[in-house]
Amino acid sequence: MSAQAFIDEVNIIARARQGDACAFEILVRRYERYVFNLALRVVRDPLDAEDIAQTAFLRAWRGLPGFRGQARFSTWLYRIVTNLCYNRLPHIKQELEILHMDDEEDSLPDDSQSVEPGFLSLEQKLLLQKALENLPDSYRLLLTLRHLQEMSYEEIAQVTGMPLGTVKTGIFRGRQKLKSALESVEVEYV
Repeated sequence: MSAQAFIDEVNIIARARQGDACAFEILVRRYERYVFNLALRVVRDPLDAEDIAQTAFLRAWRGLPGFRGQARFSTWLYRIVTNLCYNRLPHIKQELEILHMDDEEDSLPDDSQSVEPGFLSLEQKLLLQKALENLPDSYRLLLTLRHLQEMSYEEIAQVTGMPLGTVKTGIFRGRQKLKSALESVEVEYV
């Protein structure tokens, strides 16, 4: 986000915090696709995702006067969405808690070597999407936040309520599972 866009968003948030419904509508339009897509990736049902998205924006509107701006608005909003997903699918939170207890903090790979989605062919994107859909919900959530929502590890820790080390470990393990799934698909096509 550019400096000017950030300043504009800060002003829009300030107006919305004072009860300006038009300002809040700008925020909804800016984030509605991201909120819906995050919910859809987690719950995998369009109707549930739509319900979660609507509820998230309602909670954001009601909670906006308490928004302190210590995190980006998007991080705060995604936290609301993630909590609603936890409510809908409590096993995700349990999987993340187990991951935390199992957290080893072994040497995690440098994230700078990721493949940019724009460089993938349509067939590769479809295979990647199918493999992602078949991951356990907790890994799918972490990878979605990292690679589709382009959030930092720190932001993901804020959104999920998990320690930073657990987030890094979960993303690492999720990538390993995704890699294995993709390798097995490639073998089928050879």
